[in-house]
Amino acid sequence: MTYQEKLAAIRSQMKGEGISAYIIPSADPHISEYVPDRYKCIAFASGFTGSAGTLVITEDAAHLWTDARYFVQANEQLEGTGFELAKLRVQNAPEYIGWLAELLPEGATVAYDAKLISVSLAQLLEAELVPLGLKINSDRDYLDPIWHDRPSLPASPAFLLGEEVTGESMESKLQRLRTALKKYRADYHLISSLDDLAWLFNMRGSDVKCNPVVLSFALISQDKAMLFMDAAKLSEEDQQRLHKAGVELEPYDLIEKAIISLPGSASIFIDPRRNCYALYKLLLKSMRVVQDINPTTYFKAQKNDAEAEFTRQTMVKDGVALTRFFKWLEENIGKTRITELTVVDKVREFRAEQEGFVGESFDTISGYKAHGALPHYRVTEESDAELQPDGLFLVDSGGQYTSGTTDITRVVSLGNLTEEESVDYTLVLKGMIDGSTARYPKGTKGYQIDAITRKPLWDYARNYGHGTGHGVGFFLNVHEGPHVLNPTPTDVPLELGMISSVEPGIYREGKHGIRIENLVLTVKDETNDFAEFYTFEHLTLALIDTTPVKKELLEAHQVKWLNEYHQKVVEKLGPHLTAEELAWLKEKAKAI
Repeated sequence: MTYQEKLAAIRSQMKGEGISAYIIPSADPHISEYVPDRYKCIAFASGFTGSAGTLVITEDAAHLWTDARYFVQANEQLEGTGFELAKLRVQNAPEYIGWLAELLPEGATVAYDAKLISVSLAQLLEAELVPLGLKINSDRDYLDPIWHDRPSLPASPAFLLGEEVTGESMESKLQRLRTALKKYRADYHLISSLDDLAWLFNMRGSDVKCNPVVLSFALISQDKAMLFMDAAKLSEEDQQRLHKAGVELEPYDLIEKAIISLPGSASIFIDPRRNCYALYKLLLKSMRVVQDINPTTYFKAQKNDAEAEFTRQTMVKDGVALTRFFKWLEENIGKTRITELTVVDKVREFRAEQEGFVGESFDTISGYKAHGALPHYRVTEESDAELQPDGLFLVDSGGQYTSGTTDITRVVSLGNLTEEESVDYTLVLKGMIDGSTARYPKGTKGYQIDAITRKPLWDYARNYGHGTGHGVGFFLNVHEGPHVLNPTPTDVPLELGMISSVEPGIYREGKHGIRIENLVLTVKDETNDFAEFYTFEHLTLALIDTTPVKKELLEAHQVKWLNEYHQKVVEKLGPHLTAEELAWLKEKAKAI
C-alpha cells in the first residue's frame, strides 16, 4: 500500500465508526522514546522516520506535528504521502489539542489507541476537549487491520549484570524502592518504562535498537516483585538469580490480568508519563492512585561510584576509537571516495575494535555541509552526500559498551572555511565551554544551565531550537530523565552523580550546522557560607578541532580550558594509541 492508500484506509475506518479525528503518537505500551519495529506506527502510516512526532488525521486534514529538529526531514519524507507538516512551537508539546479544540464541532469524537498514549496525555486530552462537548474513544487501533506484515515483538536474548559492574545489587535496589513507596503510602507500584526496569533488575537486552532494554512490566509490593517478560530470553542461571532475589517471573502478556486482580482497597503508585492509559484504565475506581515520577528514575540518574568509574573507562575507549576515525578521515579526504554513509560504517568499525562494545547508542548523525544543519539528520541511500576537502562536516554518534554509554558530537573543517562558518563554530565552542564549566549552587535546575550555555550565542544574536542537554544512562538509554537541560522550567535539580550532555549548536539551513557536545558528571565543588556548590567533571575525551576557531572571540578562561582539555585528552588516550596515532593527536591538540 502507498501512504495515500493507508491514509484512505484509516479514514474509511474512521468514517464507518463516526470518528472525526484520530491521533497516532510515537510510542509503545511502555511510552518509550525509541520503539520496537512493531510500534513504528508513524513511519508505517506516513513515511516519517524521526523519533518524535504525532500524526493527527481528520476527514479533510492529515498532519504530522513535530519540532524544529525535524522540519526539513519531515517536509522531504512527507512529500506525496497526503500528510503535511505542522510545526510545533515548543518541543514535545501536544499543541494539536488546541488545534482540534478549534476545528471540531460539539459532539465530534476524537479517537486513539490507549496502549500508545501516556496517562498524563490521556488526562490532558480529556481535560481540554470534554468540557467543549467533544467525545473521546480510547480503544481504536486503525493500523493493525491494514498492517499486514506488521513485525512481531522481539525475542532477543537478555542477561543480568553483576554487582561488580552495577555497584548495587538487585536486592538493595528493591529495598530502596520499597522504602520510597512507604513514604507515598502506596501498596503497589506499576513500572512500564523499560530503562527503569533494566536498572532495577540489573538486566539488559536488545529488544529496542540502540537501547539495551527488555520488553517487560513490573508490579512491586512490600513483599512481592513480579516481573512480566518472556522468561525464555534469560539463561537458567539468570532466572535463578532473579528467583533468589525474590522476583517472580510471569509471562509478558499477563500484566493486564495482574492489574485487574489487585484489591479495590489498595493504593498504587504510577508514573503518569511512563505508563500507558490502557493499563491505567484497568485499575478499579475504588483504588487510591498516586501519580508521580518513578522513584527508580531518580535513583538511576544518580550514578554510583562504580558506574561513574566504569563510564570514565568507557570514555577512554570511545576517545581512542574517535581519534582513529578522525585521523583516518583527514588522511583520506580527497584521495578516496568518502560519503556520509561511509562515515557511519567507519565510526562503528573503529568502536567495534574496543573491548565491551555492544552497538551504537543511537543512529549516527553524519551531516556534510547543509545536512549538518538538520539536527537529527539520518543519512539514507538517497540523501548520501560525498565529502569533499571543503566546508564543515558534523558527526554526532555514540556507543553502547558493557561499561557505559557515550554520546559525542564533533564538527571538523575539511577546508576553505568562510568567515561565517568560523565565527559560528567559535560561538558554539564558547557556549559548550561555559555551560560545561559552570559552578552552581545545589538545587540548580537544568534550565538555568541552558541559559548559561546560550549566553555566548545570544551575545551575537544566535540561538538554537533544541535543548542544551539531556541525561545519559549507564549502559542504558542515551536519553535519560528526569533532568534535562532546556528552556522548559522542569522542576528537577541537578544532583550529584547525574550525567548530562552539553551540546549547543548553530544551524543555517542550506549552508552548515555546528554542534559540539561533551558529557559531564555533576560533582561537588565547594561549600561556604553562601551555599553548597556543584560543578561538572568532563567525561568525554576526544579532540575538538581548533582549525575553525577564531581565537580573538574566545575569552582567556575559554582558551585556558580548551588547552588544558586537550592536554588531558592526550594524557588519557596516549597509552592506548600507537606511536603514529599519538604523534598525530599531539599535533592536532597543540595549544592555541
